[in-house]
Formats: sequence, C-alpha cells, structure tokens
Amino acid sequence: MSRLSGRVVIVTGAAQGIGAVYAKGLAAQGARVSLCDLDPPHATVEAIKRAGGEALGMAADVTSPEAVEAFVRRTENSFGTVHVLVNNAAMFGSITPKPYYEITSQEWDRMMAVNTRGVFECIKAVAPLMRRQHYGKIINISSGTTFKGTPNLLHYVASKGAVIAMTRVLAREMGGDGISVNCIAPGLTMSEAVKGRELGFNAAATIATRCFKREQVPEDLVGTLVFLASPDSDFMTGQTIVVDGGSALN
Repeated sequence: MSRLSGRVVIVTGAAQGIGAVYAKGLAAQGARVSLCDLDPPHATVEAIKRAGGEALGMAADVTSPEAVEAFVRRTENSFGTVHVLVNNAAMFGSITPKPYYEITSQEWDRMMAVNTRGVFECIKAVAPLMRRQHYGKIINISSGTTFKGTPNLLHYVASKGAVIAMTRVLAREMGGDGISVNCIAPGLTMSEAVKGRELGFNAAATIATRCFKREQVPEDLVGTLVFLASPDSDFMTGQTIVVDGGSALN
C-alpha cells in the first residue's frame, strides 16, 4: 500500500516549480491532491491524472480569506475532507535582492502578506475540518536562509522566520485537537523560478557550504514532505527540518 493512500492533501503554490514537484510526489504515494496557485495549476493536475492519480486545481490567492475558504470548500465537496495542508505558496523567485535600506514599505508588506499571512489564512480555513476529525497535518515551508541571515533578502528571511515561529505556536495551540504542525526549511533549490536568475548571491558559494557538493533540486525535498504527511510522523509536532545538503547544521 502507498504511504499516503486515502489521504487528502492540499498544496498551495502548485502551478510550477517546487509546488508542482510536491504535488506529483504526494500523488505518487497515493494521496488525492487539491492544488491552487494564482493561476489555475492545470498542467500539474493533468500530469498527475496521466500518471493515474487523483487531483483537482483552481486559482486562489492565499492572501484572500474568501478565495482560500472557497478553495477549501471545493476540496471538501470533492474529496470529503482535508488531512494534510502543505503551505508552499510564497514569494521568492520574482524578488530582486537588495540591501535593507532599498526595500520599500510596499515590498515589505507584500512579502509579509504572501509568505506569512497566506500561511495564516490557509491554516484558519482547514482547521475546522481537521478539528472535526481530530486529526490533521500542517506542513509549513520556511527557508534555510533563516538560519544563515542571508543578506539582501531581509524581507524574505524575516517572513520565513515568522513561519517557523508560527509553526511552534500553532503546534501547542492545535495539539489538543490532534493536529500536528511541522516545518521544512529548504536550502537554495534550483526550481524553474530560480534557474537563470540573478540571485544577488553566488550559488556556487552556497554549494561550497554544503556537505553534499551539488545543487539542490525540488525532488530532494519530497521524501521529507511525504514523511511529514504520513502516519510515520504522527507523534512529531512543532519541529523544523532543514533539508539543504548539510549547509546549516542544527
């Protein structure tokens, strides 16, 4: 039996890149996946269906509580419930690295709205379903930059640091309802949005800090994600797992 058979999993930001790989990896383990992004994740849904999996998708802005609630309601109507939420939607590939004094207030607010409040909105929307069944798994996605203080990305690093803090608080608040809340902190991952971009820092230098001297790819994160979504991690909560090839050692 596949590790996630019978589980309904929501993945945000699943139209492309890491989110699409997450969705395909979860579906390959038997999960029924419900996907959203700013644009409908049609390509990801179709790829999963061609591989024999079950998937649905729709456009939803995670900063809009109305849009998120509609997305969760559609998931429940189609699949019956939600067992796992993967809070993947975030701003990174489109941002321009710059020193803190060049970051505008508008850029700061937008980063926080997507990367931090978006996580909050999605958790609030799925919580009633998880509380009703006294079981659920929330998997937040932070970043290895929070452990390094990566320069020229202050607003991004701050937003992802907040995700770790939220993970710890919510693990304590939601544990009584049988809901686990954990977090993955990836290193610099060569997704579609990152390849070929001017990152503001040297990717080769990042690789040099790793125990495994190679680029990180989205597939490197799938095993940890499946573990956190599966019954194997049922007595684990409030934790952040760094998956970066051994760059930030905790």
